Amino acid sequence: MIIAIGIVAVALLIVAAVLRAGGASLVRTPWPDAFQDAADGVRGASTVTALLDDRMRVQPALGTTVTFLIVAAVIPLTWILTDVLSGVPLGAALATLAVLLVVFVDVIPRWIGRNRPGSVAYRLSSLLKIAIAFGGFAGDLIPDPDEEEARESDADSDERELIMSILEFGTTLVREVMVPRPDMITIPGAAAIDDAVDLVLESGRSRIPVTGESIDDIVGILFARDLLEVFDKDLDPESSEGIARDAYFVPETKQVSKLLKEMQEKQQHLAIVIDEFGGTAGMVTIEDLIEEIVGEIVDEFDDEEPMVVEIDDGWLVDGKLDVDDLGELAGIDLPDEEWDTVGGLVFGLAGRVPDEGDTFDTDGLRFTAYKVEGRRISRVKVAKL
Repeated sequence: MIIAIGIVAVALLIVAAVLRAGGASLVRTPWPDAFQDAADGVRGASTVTALLDDRMRVQPALGTTVTFLIVAAVIPLTWILTDVLSGVPLGAALATLAVLLVVFVDVIPRWIGRNRPGSVAYRLSSLLKIAIAFGGFAGDLIPDPDEEEARESDADSDERELIMSILEFGTTLVREVMVPRPDMITIPGAAAIDDAVDLVLESGRSRIPVTGESIDDIVGILFARDLLEVFDKDLDPESSEGIARDAYFVPETKQVSKLLKEMQEKQQHLAIVIDEFGGTAGMVTIEDLIEEIVGEIVDEFDDEEPMVVEIDDGWLVDGKLDVDDLGELAGIDLPDEEWDTVGGLVFGLAGRVPDEGDTFDTDGLRFTAYKVEGRRISRVKVAKL
């Protein structure tokens, strides 16, 4: 009987030591590394990522579980020692037990875990998940009015959002981030320099595509800096095309990660996006690409309506809003195989150019063509059914 109790107690201490090592490895594991490993299919990484989503809960919960195991093991071990020993030998045995607990259940496991962030936590992820759940349940029995406030970590949230953007950046296509053809600001190649200056001042753009016979015929890019040089040196070019520089063309199916690298290498700040037929699909700037990682960049000259405005019964969104972004906002997986934008989705539902006020229902949402400009849906009202 005594031997069986002793074996169970030692087993509990071994589990406590393993959890101590796993916990030390877990808290030393950066969330971005765990997320990337999970994306790469590393076993246990997805569980660790989920545990690190609530990092403030990990150590208290694990500490509660480990303490419970140590107490559950020490009580029978002490009883066994007091039953078989007495006097000085008993004191020496208890002191030895205390030293062994500190060294083999705390110091050494912590050292192992701290020196192996990630790997140990991945191997013990299932056990850590159970231990944290148990310790968290026990901790929840003790009310803590500051707990919710302590759990909020804006820095971690921003870091996760940034890492997600970086990972998605690698698979995003140019057509998903470009300025579409109808929104392009261009100038005819035959336009006078004075007209070009007026357009630059009015639009606030530093680079403007120059067109030939049509918008599908981009003959160059006009730089505001070159216009300043014309006036500074008192030059007299015949037209805007005369001072335009060569345009840089890219296909709409190119990955934005590769395009950003190419634009950096070739020192290009603007690219003309062409479709499969060689026509102009839109244009993209380095700022557009960087915004895919860090979010919208707004300067003091930007005067654009927000992409999403929350209203009483839903949202008023820009027709150019990405379908996936709306799906994330509404918590619904929207179809995006045939279109990239909310405007495109409404076109698909309507099967025609809708009139303002037309409504269409799909996937638990009601879409209303709020503002239609010509053949373009500029604003859409979205409400949950």
